[in-house]
Amino acid sequence: MDIQKELLLWVGAALVCAMVVSFIMCPLVKSFAYKIGAIDVPKDSRRMHKKPVPRLGGLAIFLGFMVSILLFVHIDHQMKGILLGAVIIVVLGVVDDMTPLRAKFKFLVQICAALVAVYHGVVIEILTNPNIFSDAPYWSLGWMKYPVTVLWIVGVTNAVNLIDGLDGLASGVSTISAMTMLVIAILVSEQQVAIVMAALAGACLGFMPYNKNPAKMFMGDTGSTFLGYILATYSIQGLFKYYAIVSFAVPFLVLGLPIFDTAFAIVRRVARGQSPMTPDRGHIHHRMMDMGLNQKQTVAALYVVSSLLGLSAVVLTTSGELKAMLLLLTLAAVAYVASRVIFPREIAETAHEKELEQEGTQAQPAAPAPEEKEEKYEEN
Repeated sequence: MDIQKELLLWVGAALVCAMVVSFIMCPLVKSFAYKIGAIDVPKDSRRMHKKPVPRLGGLAIFLGFMVSILLFVHIDHQMKGILLGAVIIVVLGVVDDMTPLRAKFKFLVQICAALVAVYHGVVIEILTNPNIFSDAPYWSLGWMKYPVTVLWIVGVTNAVNLIDGLDGLASGVSTISAMTMLVIAILVSEQQVAIVMAALAGACLGFMPYNKNPAKMFMGDTGSTFLGYILATYSIQGLFKYYAIVSFAVPFLVLGLPIFDTAFAIVRRVARGQSPMTPDRGHIHHRMMDMGLNQKQTVAALYVVSSLLGLSAVVLTTSGELKAMLLLLTLAAVAYVASRVIFPREIAETAHEKELEQEGTQAQPAAPAPEEKEEKYEEN
């Protein structure tokens, strides 16, 4: 059998296995979330849902991923480090979904998880030089490879966590990123990276029916930080590793949306004199909804943005920098024109609906305040 066809069969099997296991585990995880009180209550303006929703959906993603990995992937020394770090991240996420932890403590644990992967050999040793006028095509990081790798892993882990603000957003963007890395891995014949990314994409797809708007369950920090950690560590294995084939820009294109949103959030908060870890309502999805888009429109638009970046990364890998830049600029122009044609009508309709709702609310007499009762969350 042709090697490429055999690889595609393994990739398909890993994806389907992870998807089925993740989907089957979702109802069980949902029941478990209610029992331990891992419930997301809408208590501030950053939350888009109106009623309590169980968290811990990331546990189903993790289980689907792990079953597929154990069945289809050879566990080498580096893979052991990645999986050990992933377990640390998931345990941290479960505890945080039950009882919110301090940001500094979570940050320290994430650094420990990153160091576990680094200790097992997952490091960024050489980078493509982004300066096209330089005589040196590559940068050898030397001892700097350790802090740079830890910074990358922790940064991407938190970047995916920060975009988890709308139903299906983090899981969909992670699926697109994983599929982009999967295609690139197939193009460079890197079997293990391709199968791992297939398992990650499959686990996200299995969870998607429970997470699409209106969500029956959230992935919580358990899922978002796990997805960020795996994408970060395997971008090192599958993108940074092949510096002679893949440009410096490819990892940043694949993970462009969460990276941009996180960088913008840090700059915004520091400019206000706040800690970079201070939560706010200034993320890109919040801003799009403030423009008048609803959740489904916002998520769909960000899926398109992530897909365009991913497609540009694939073109950059196969056809070079010039074609990738031309493609990205062309697609960006098309997306801008389409948004100006389609969204104004949608925004006007949404704004009109809100005005009607406000008029109806003002016309109705105020209802008497209900008696306070103890909140109880029961499974639907």
